[in-house]
Amino acid sequence: MSFLKRLGFFIFGLSIGLVFLTIFLKNKAKETGTEFCYFPNCRVLKDLRSKSYSYSDEVTRMVQAGEIDSIQIKSFFTDGEVDFEHSDTKSTPCKTYTIEHEQNSGAMKTLTVTNCPTKIVIETIK
Repeated sequence: MSFLKRLGFFIFGLSIGLVFLTIFLKNKAKETGTEFCYFPNCRVLKDLRSKSYSYSDEVTRMVQAGEIDSIQIKSFFTDGEVDFEHSDTKSTPCKTYTIEHEQNSGAMKTLTVTNCPTKIVIETIK
């Protein structure tokens, strides 16, 4: 058998295997809720979503005044971008993260959150 024929069989088999692997992993992620987070932004947001949260006095006032609602706050943790330059990731036991997110109105808002081992505190929203 020539090299080109063997290469063709290899590429054909590899492509079929990749298709099955893609379908299998996609179905497994849907069933179990598994998320493949390898980048720092994704890992931080996933960690923040997994903890219970509370509001600071300033954010509580904003929510009561109707300036922002809990759905908009949760959108920071799903669609936001962590600004690692302005975040304090070295402090212990609680780290402080700055998350930016573009709202539906087109305005860019910034959320500051303190990430402690058991819970998070949403400090400010600007």
